[in-house]
Amino acid sequence: MPATYGFLSTYPPTQCGLATFNAALATHLNTSGSAGVVRLLASDSVSGGIELERNAPRVVHTWHTDTPGGWVAAANALNRYDVAILQHEYGIYPGDAGAEVLPLLRALKVPSIVVLHTVLSHPDPLQRQVLERIAGTADAVVTMTDTARQRLTTGYEVDPRKISVIPHGAGSHDTTGPREDHDRPHLLTWGLLGPGKGIEWALQALALLGDLDPAPVYTVAGRTHPKVLEQFGDAYRDSLKALAASLGVTDAVRWLDVYLDQAELSRLIRSADVVVLPYDSTEQVTSGVLIEAVGAGVPVVATEFPHAVELLADGPGLLVPHQDPEGMAAATRRLLADPGIAGRLTGLAGGPTLRWPAVAARYQALAGRLLADRTPLAATVPA
Repeated sequence: MPATYGFLSTYPPTQCGLATFNAALATHLNTSGSAGVVRLLASDSVSGGIELERNAPRVVHTWHTDTPGGWVAAANALNRYDVAILQHEYGIYPGDAGAEVLPLLRALKVPSIVVLHTVLSHPDPLQRQVLERIAGTADAVVTMTDTARQRLTTGYEVDPRKISVIPHGAGSHDTTGPREDHDRPHLLTWGLLGPGKGIEWALQALALLGDLDPAPVYTVAGRTHPKVLEQFGDAYRDSLKALAASLGVTDAVRWLDVYLDQAELSRLIRSADVVVLPYDSTEQVTSGVLIEAVGAGVPVVATEFPHAVELLADGPGLLVPHQDPEGMAAATRRLLADPGIAGRLTGLAGGPTLRWPAVAARYQALAGRLLADRTPLAATVPA
């Protein structure tokens, strides 16, 4: 009998990258149709506009994170499965530094795998303590990059034997028909919008490419991050539109203020000549956008955030310094001017190890090892 999996995470129709990741992983592990999701849901979650795949597991319980003590019922629901897979990100669990996930982990009677989406290089003392306790309580910890693993082993008290590196999965973007043709080079950035996304640097780079014939068009796709929208409204997007006007590139920028489903996103990615990731962050050890671009075979220009450095140093893109529109423009110009370079850079693109089926198989193998370790001695030793 295949193992059954219980997942703890945000989940569609919640609009966030974590929910999308969990849905993809859960769907690819739901081979027997018996997986289930315990959905984390905060009162300020933004939902809607997302359709799950036909094989996606159903929600078996909702942990309303504004309700004290919700972890008890969540743990009981997860204990109905053979293995529990928990997504960890800052801000999704209640308690100081998300500490309320700890009693849930202790209450689990089944093997647990915790997937770390962020490993801070300079955590505050409570963040460090909580993450160390999570790693100490879980049966296995997954990071999606070797950079994150190194941060964890050098900056935290964590048993390195518990850590596995399994990459973020990428969708299959070769089933949506032929690539769209377009008259102008197409640059693309997508994802939830907010300060730190670095779009201002990409707009300045775009202005430096106006001498190209034809000049490129730049699509910025994604809703404003719900937390940003709640606190500041659309001030960031408005400031970007004002900057585009001042740079004279308003007509070259397309704003898609929508949350794209997988099919729409796949079509958009395949229409791009270059994906631009101008992020300000020096902390980002996991980027689903980066993985999707690489998986689709589209060349990337990215700032030197950790995941980009790890993935692009020998492969499908060019790295530029942070907040350097001149460098970004030069790298983009190089990719647009010489398709041969782009072809060579996309050597890793679509690599089978990045696709979701291969990623899910690695989780299955990890779960299998944990279940084998739990096999009672009496079952293996003759009486």
